[in-house]
Amino acid sequence: MIYYRLKSLVYLCSGGDLQEVIEGHKMSLKRRCEHVTEGTNEAGSGTLLNKIYTELYITEGQSEEVDTQHEVRQLEITSKKNIQDTPIKCQDIFKVLSEQQRHIRVVLTNGVAGVGKTFSVQKFSLDWAEGLENQDISLVLPLSWRELNLIRDEQHSLLSLLHVFHPTLQKIRAEDLTVWKLLFIFDGLDESRFSLGFNKHQVISDVTQVSSVDVLLVNLIQGNLLPSALIWITSRPAAAYQIPASCVDRITEVRGFSDSQKEEYFRRRFSDEDLSKGIISHIKASRSLHIMCLIPVFCWITAIVLEDMMTTDQRGELPKTLTDLYSHFLMVQIKRKKQKYGGKQRPGKLTEADKELLLKLGRLAFEHLEKGNIMFYSEDLEQCGLDVSEVSVYSGVCTEIFKRESVIFQKSVYCFVHLSIQEFLAAVYMFNRYTIKNKGITESFLKYSKQHPFSGFAGLFNNDPVTSLDDFLMREIMKSLESENGHLDLFVRFLHGLSLESNQRILGGLLDQTDSHPETIQKVLNNLKEVNSDEISPDRSINIFHCLMEMKDQSVHQEIQEFLKSERKSERRLSKIHCSALAYLLQMSEEVLDELNLQQYNTSDEGRRRLIPAVRNCRKAELSGSFLSKSHWEVVASAMTSNPSHLRELILIKNQSLTDADVKLLSSAMMHPNCRLETLRLRYCSLSEISCDSLASALRSNPSHLRVLELVETELKDPAVKLLCGVLQDPLCKLETLRSVRDGPVLSQV
Repeated sequence: MIYYRLKSLVYLCSGGDLQEVIEGHKMSLKRRCEHVTEGTNEAGSGTLLNKIYTELYITEGQSEEVDTQHEVRQLEITSKKNIQDTPIKCQDIFKVLSEQQRHIRVVLTNGVAGVGKTFSVQKFSLDWAEGLENQDISLVLPLSWRELNLIRDEQHSLLSLLHVFHPTLQKIRAEDLTVWKLLFIFDGLDESRFSLGFNKHQVISDVTQVSSVDVLLVNLIQGNLLPSALIWITSRPAAAYQIPASCVDRITEVRGFSDSQKEEYFRRRFSDEDLSKGIISHIKASRSLHIMCLIPVFCWITAIVLEDMMTTDQRGELPKTLTDLYSHFLMVQIKRKKQKYGGKQRPGKLTEADKELLLKLGRLAFEHLEKGNIMFYSEDLEQCGLDVSEVSVYSGVCTEIFKRESVIFQKSVYCFVHLSIQEFLAAVYMFNRYTIKNKGITESFLKYSKQHPFSGFAGLFNNDPVTSLDDFLMREIMKSLESENGHLDLFVRFLHGLSLESNQRILGGLLDQTDSHPETIQKVLNNLKEVNSDEISPDRSINIFHCLMEMKDQSVHQEIQEFLKSERKSERRLSKIHCSALAYLLQMSEEVLDELNLQQYNTSDEGRRRLIPAVRNCRKAELSGSFLSKSHWEVVASAMTSNPSHLRELILIKNQSLTDADVKLLSSAMMHPNCRLETLRLRYCSLSEISCDSLASALRSNPSHLRVLELVETELKDPAVKLLCGVLQDPLCKLETLRSVRDGPVLSQV
């Protein structure tokens, strides 16, 4: 093992020698960080970081719902926040910014894939190495999770771990680590294949004590090991839960480019001013492309495609949907590969070798998308029939993480340039499997369906072969709707986009022709508009609307735009898909809705359920009826805790299905620091003593905002009344009005 190879290295250093070691480490770190690659890791393709770096939005705090929605949905929410928050520079994330803050030791930085977390880490490290920032820190020590994965089965001490990852520090002694100010940077927690056991583990406080790597990391983060050391962890949102809140002193969120920064990126990339203006203009015209350009890597993908299309004779129609864009991107990568490595290719047509290799990449993408993996090792590629040398020529699609000149690490790690490319290739693979297997569903999908039965659609998840395109896509949309975190949302949007003959044509024969006749496509569209989502979170249902948009069906969007302009809204009947579209548009509107009253919309109960997400962008919400379930109250709670939260008044009428758990959820939301709810009116609801206890806790813990609690025709037993009356005596309670009315006032103005 590496540890035993290094164990015999014993050094005694003077103060001058140590300073020389530090300077050597700075030079090494500078070489590692001063050049970056956009999208690829091709040798010699690096660009000076300081030349292209645009300050990203890093804000303190984060949304409470970041791990429950697909990252594209998180981007949509983020797109509304940039104008409201003041960014923190990455160099300042350990600095105390207010008198209320204490010493900051551990910082957790969240951000969706490709948004710029690693660039921020590199910028921080480069500025330190060049002597520009944070010179009070003795050593900056990057240890990425993707690298740590390679030694996860080995035993190390913290000292030997540093020697392995930073050979320039082999003269550092144990006593140096205990007196210096150190910063450990653990980049990419979402790429970790460790099981971090924070609740039960061996306690280690000696930097020379040998243990498993995961135990070392946990002790370092908890402060048992080197308690004065600073820790910076970056992660995609869905993986951040692995670090307990009790271990974190500051949570920050990287939000990518603002609108002005997007434009700056394209202007700096292209010297041709007309080209940059044309690209910027096209992106602004497409909401989906404009939102995705919050991500620097997506800007790179967009720039590659639009530059190629705008500077060639066969320009064609510029892409407006994500499926359009990624189909063109794949073909541009093929063209670049041919230019670099040679080979014949008919314009717009793939060779059989390219087709075979891309479908193998698609299989890798699909199988690991289901597992939640974004990092792959050589054995993963081999299981899909891929040769690592073949993969290397598709550097714009699948990139090698570690350079082969590494002496210590003989193992290469691969990933797709961005998660969305993995999702797109997974969709290409899945669609291809449908077309070549007698239009039958894949074994993987059938296996998944058996393991994850969805009671609301049990009839769809059987062994009957899929007989048509619309049947195939219906099964896939149901599978994605079942997901709690929406990890298949973009995948299924790509699937629907690939059903169009126009996108199949762009891909140059990669997909066999399907039954994409107009009548079949119309049947797919009709199916989407009629999907029954009674047992599905309303956030999941919105993706049905996005699938329509990927199929370039603008009818629902146009009808909702007309509805919003109409002065006689109550006379217009809204279908379920109309309500999903309306919920999305109301959420994304720059104007905050004054009032959302579900009963004012002429629709079914399911339609009203689909409207619930709009509560996130309104000041007053009135929710009537007993048709709301736990998933709907979770959306309401998220509206109360979002940043910013607009909701000031919440009225619940005849919610007889409101359970103790639902009331507890809403009460906990009222206790959240982001909550600005001032008035809560419960009318004709049944509250138990347990529910009243939850409300009482909220009243004690939320002294600055809730002013009015109204209970009208709400059955309250004496113990519950006493609970609410008792809270009024609490000095923390700032409630101004508590009114309970049933055949006359029981409690009145306070």
